[in-house]
Amino acid sequence: MTGWSLLAAVAALSTVGGITWAFSRGRSSTPGGYFLAGRSLTAPLIAGSLLLTNISTEQLVGLAGSAYATNLSSMAWEVTAGVACIVMALWLLPRYLAGGFTTLPEFLASRYDSRVRRASALLFLLGYAVITLPSVLYSGSLAVMLLTDATQWSGVSETTTLFSTILVIAGIGGAFAIAGGLRAVAVSDTLFGIGLLAIGAMIPILGLVTLGSGSLLHGWQQLLLNAPEKLNAIGGSDAPTPIATVFTGMLLANLFYWGTNQYVVQRTLAARSLAAGQIGVLVSGFFKVLVPFFVMLPGIIAWLLYGPHLASMDMAYPTLVRNVLPAWLQGLFLAVVIGVVASSFNSLVNSAATLLSRDFGHTSAHAVRTARWQSVGIIALSIVIAPQLAEAGEGLWQVIRRFTGFYNIPVVTLVLVALLRRGGNPVAALWVMVGHIVVYGLVTFGMDTGLHFIHWYAILFAVEAAILLLVPRVDRAAPDAAPPAVDLTPWRYRYPAAALLVLAMLATYALFSPIGIAQ
Repeated sequence: MTGWSLLAAVAALSTVGGITWAFSRGRSSTPGGYFLAGRSLTAPLIAGSLLLTNISTEQLVGLAGSAYATNLSSMAWEVTAGVACIVMALWLLPRYLAGGFTTLPEFLASRYDSRVRRASALLFLLGYAVITLPSVLYSGSLAVMLLTDATQWSGVSETTTLFSTILVIAGIGGAFAIAGGLRAVAVSDTLFGIGLLAIGAMIPILGLVTLGSGSLLHGWQQLLLNAPEKLNAIGGSDAPTPIATVFTGMLLANLFYWGTNQYVVQRTLAARSLAAGQIGVLVSGFFKVLVPFFVMLPGIIAWLLYGPHLASMDMAYPTLVRNVLPAWLQGLFLAVVIGVVASSFNSLVNSAATLLSRDFGHTSAHAVRTARWQSVGIIALSIVIAPQLAEAGEGLWQVIRRFTGFYNIPVVTLVLVALLRRGGNPVAALWVMVGHIVVYGLVTFGMDTGLHFIHWYAILFAVEAAILLLVPRVDRAAPDAAPPAVDLTPWRYRYPAAALLVLAMLATYALFSPIGIAQ
């Protein structure tokens, strides 16, 4: 990468920073402004923030690497997320906004008790600090290093370069989250999201042109003729994501992410109205359907161009980008990549600080200052853990999904049961959380059960839900009804949009199957 490319990256990052500051200054001095952007987020800001919060280099690197090494079966994580987006928009979000909640654990406290609130908040915090934040930093740093040839021009070891890059990205992402609060996060997410869609969509096109020796049509023909098995999303039992998992734990995992995961839900809790939140969530579902096209196809193109000769599957996407993107665009793409990583990172940091401040009693006038110092501690821990992910032999994507299983299923189980029976037994809820961690760790990492870990998602969900439903619930005094914080009038086109999203998901699976182009 040339000096001009690096200068373009710095200029783009500075521009986004300036715009973000202009749109968020003076709006994060109060807890309501810092944690929920004053409940002022519009539909475009929610959709843009959800897109960038979700699609990070974890997806760019991990999913492309999965397609490079196997096939498109792992697209199930992305495409079927549309179902979870529909459930969130039509069923969960109206209930969250009606209660005026700031965090998901706060909602659980209203249905169980404060012990469950703190325990669930602790689960989130451990998951973010030990799994999600380090994976965002590692995958982003790997992409930046490969795009810039950092190891060659820095003159130091790869390990030192990786750690230095992690520090830089953590600093950029942390600055947005610590200084500007949720509104700054949402604004920067939206701006970087526009760049990701514009430049990211060029990667498969340029990759096909390279594959076709200058002809896009010939490149597409080469893809269909030489890699039909890789274009198949209907994964068998030996695939990274067997198709059977779509009907078991996959839907639960996506429902956790889009409906009960604090750092995603927080954007919708900050909506200026229910309609704005519903539009933002459903639009995000349509973006998820596009992920196989502009993230996973590049992995297959990389396999056709370079064969099985890359050092690891996670190098497929960065290597293709570096080789096919024109030099004049590499700087802008580098800025987008850093922005994508920073957006996911700052979203996580802001949500972690929100959990610490709101769910562990820090509601004083100094809540914002306390949250900022807590954010620094969370960032420091993730920086220490991130380099260890270089040892992920089965690929970054699968490692993250395995470890997320420690906390996603108990949380989504508690929420769904609480909604179905208007509350629950707090002691049973605590035992479910502790028992899940022990049993899931045993069946996933302690022994070979012969079942895919996603199937264990469904099995443990069924057992835990049965426990919570069978144990008598504890009657609690109903809290005093408070006026809604925002307008709860639903979006008039929510049902047609949901139906169209379902059709888009089915069409995508039909395309990438033996009845489509995977012949």
